[in-house]
Amino acid sequence: MHFGGIEESLASYDDAEFVVVPVPYDLTSTYQPGSRRGPGAIIDASANMELYDDELGKETCTVGIHTLPPIEVDARGPAEMTEAVRRAISVVAADGKTPVMLGGEHSISFGAVQALKEYYPSLMVLQLDAHADLRDSYQGTPYSHASVARRISGICPLVQAGIRSFSPEEAQFMKTSSVRTYSSDFIRTHENWCDEICANLSGDLYITFDIDALDPSIMPATGTPEPGGILWHEALMLLREAAKRCRIRGFDLVELAPIPGMIAPDFLAAKVVYRMMGYFSTKMAG
Repeated sequence: MHFGGIEESLASYDDAEFVVVPVPYDLTSTYQPGSRRGPGAIIDASANMELYDDELGKETCTVGIHTLPPIEVDARGPAEMTEAVRRAISVVAADGKTPVMLGGEHSISFGAVQALKEYYPSLMVLQLDAHADLRDSYQGTPYSHASVARRISGICPLVQAGIRSFSPEEAQFMKTSSVRTYSSDFIRTHENWCDEICANLSGDLYITFDIDALDPSIMPATGTPEPGGILWHEALMLLREAAKRCRIRGFDLVELAPIPGMIAPDFLAAKVVYRMMGYFSTKMAG
């Protein structure tokens, strides 16, 4: 099935601006597994969206959205899976497309950033997340979902937003590293929070959106839901402003763990992916 349930004429690879890359992987998940089912649930839900975007006043799908088959899971471990993602995203980037990766757990994002860094040496990363993910390693691997931001920060400038859960090790790293971390409380209590966060962003940007950045009241379907998260319009404000300031070279949405019989979280995830395409498209101007 094509993302959005779009017709074949809008889904060809050659003409697509966006290429959806499903990665149904959650091997290092440590609390509630199930994000391996996230990509399929998002694509299924997307087929039930109205394709006219009421905010943008356009049908984003007209810029072309191709959906690849899911990346085959490499069960040898997260290092091998990271490499499989890197190779797949590199092909998409080499063809001048904007990759849209659907997870799956957050560990996969490092492979995508590695791939895009090869093409855009000045790449920066914006991370929306409840968790800092800045451990140097976790449960024996430096490629865990709990270490993905640490790996990214080693190759790219990193800005985090929505963070509200981290370990003493991560707290110490935040004090000494160049990573800029903004909590959900910062967003809630600072009038100009969006401008202050986005002042750190410029040039080529990759956005990684861990769905648990959102408050569990609107996003319960995730492996480790944390109270006190950001809400729908706050997330969109940040994404919209980032798009104004930067050239978005790719993005992902990860950590949706579908709850059987509860479709609202899947639909929210599909809507935010589609809205991000609309914000980030270079063909939607005017």
